[in-house]
Parts: sequence; structure tokens; C-alpha cells
Amino acid sequence: MTPLYDGPVIDAHQHFWDLEANHYPWLAGETLVAHRYGDYSPIKRTYLPADYLRDAAGHNVVASVYVEAEWDPSDPLGETRYVSGLAESSGRPNAIVAQAWLDDENVDEVLAAQARFARVRSVRHKPGEADGAGRTLMSDQRWRRGYALLGKHGLHFDLQAPWRHLSEAACLARDFPDTLLIVNHAGVPGDRSSGTLRGWSAALETLAALSNVVVKVSGLCEPCKPWSVEANQPVFDTLHSLFGAKRLMFGSNFPVDGMFISLDDLLRGVRQLVREWSHPEQRAFFHDTAVRVYRPIGLGERPAATLGYPSKQGHSDDHRTA
Repeated sequence: MTPLYDGPVIDAHQHFWDLEANHYPWLAGETLVAHRYGDYSPIKRTYLPADYLRDAAGHNVVASVYVEAEWDPSDPLGETRYVSGLAESSGRPNAIVAQAWLDDENVDEVLAAQARFARVRSVRHKPGEADGAGRTLMSDQRWRRGYALLGKHGLHFDLQAPWRHLSEAACLARDFPDTLLIVNHAGVPGDRSSGTLRGWSAALETLAALSNVVVKVSGLCEPCKPWSVEANQPVFDTLHSLFGAKRLMFGSNFPVDGMFISLDDLLRGVRQLVREWSHPEQRAFFHDTAVRVYRPIGLGERPAATLGYPSKQGHSDDHRTA
């Protein structure tokens, strides 16, 4: 058995929010929207880099990637300015997944502006619920025209959608092969019943065949259940089999997943889940894949070998992404 991983960690999926200074509609007042974790009231508290660094104490977390937190949708650039300021003052985050509404009439302008921020590497726009025909925004032509602009601005796309909608994601990846699609939260498997895991695995198998798809292994809690190694072992085993470690990366989804587990226990548990992987695979999962994909600012190391997706700088050497 390979020794438990003790090298550097990049957290590829985390959030900050200041509820006193900024507006996040879903976190405001008594508001409770439908959420896959149920009642999320415990996370309605300000969470800033100092809180994250306290939670990560004792672990060699060398960088983090901020993912848009459903800030006021009328001001997507305001969120990026605010988070960039946090980074300048605290050193976290080291890369940003920004907000952009792909079906908005001014999406080209917004993407151009987001791409000018030093830390922005990707954008996220949740495609929402399916219509009567089972289609989400991923099948909407106006939304897809916005998606087509990502390549123009050198941006990736972070996708959060339940596994039942991943067939649409596979169409996106096929139709736009030069845009890296980053599947958030392992494709959201949901419960761990055998039927659900079979359907989830089949959906991901289609995506795994596409070279411009990588997966963030994050957000794997279940409502009303404690996070456990036992529940998540089949998820990790399936992902490793389908994608290999070089197309997987660790994400904490903090502070959201803090409703179920401490960051200390999460990192310890995830190390157990990958204990059978080789050391280079563990290093790829915890660090190298995120370096290639998100090119975090503030790391002294050069990125590892790449798969050849161009960065927003348009270089064809060390700045490529995977």
C-alpha cells in the first residue's frame, strides 16, 4: 500500500462570502432556496480567507480556487473585483471561477471583462432544471452561443449539474472540443444506492471518452448523513477507473460541506480514499491537475506536463492547461 499522501494540496473548489458587505440572494435573511443538501441555514455566516486558513491548519494547502457564489447576478464583475481584492490582501484565492450568464445579451462583453482579471480561469453558469422535454439550458441555442464564446476569451467552463443531465454536457464537450469542461462535484451522484451509482457511472463514462473533460471531486455530502470514507469509496473508485488521476482534482466545497464535516477530517478522509493509488497519482489528484487546469497565482513550481489546451494568454508552452 502506498503511504498516505503528505505533499502539497490545491483546493480546486471553495467559496468566500461576506454577508454584511455584499449581496448573495440565496444567503440573504430568511431566504431558503431548494438545495441538494436541504436546509443550509448553518452556512449563512461570513466566511473569509482567515476562516478558511484556520480550517485548513495542519495541512499543506498551498493554493485554492474560488468558485462563484451566486453573488448578485446584476453585478458579476463586482464579485470578481471583491475576490481579487481578498487575494491581494490574504493570498487566497489563487485562481477564480467567475460568474457569467451565458444566455445574457451582453455575455461577450462580460466574458471579455472577466478574462482581464489576473486570476480568472473559468466561468460557471448552472444550467438549471430540465424542461418538459428533459432539456436544460445546455440545449438552449442562445446559451450555447454564449458557451461558444468561451474559447475566444481563453476561458474554461465549470459545470454543476446532476448526473442525469450529463448527456447534454457530453454534447457540449463534443461540439466545442477546444473548451475545457470541468465537471463540478463529481457529477453530483446524490445518494449512494446501487441504482443511482449505476446511472451516474454510465453518464460519466460517456464524458470520460472526451479528452476535454476533467472532474473535480468535491461536494460529495448527502443530506442528513455524516460524510464517510465508506460511502465515498465507490465514488472514488469509479472516477479513478474512468478518468485516471490526471483528470481528477480535489475540492473541499467549503464552507458548504462544513455543514457535514470539518476540513481537517475531510482531508484526512480523502487521503484514505486514494490510499491505493500510486504516489504520482495522489500527487496529480491533490495538486498537479489543478496546477495545469487553473494555473494558480503564487505557486513557485512550474506546471507539470500538459494536455495542450491553450491558456487565455494564447501561449503554446508552459502556460497551457489540461
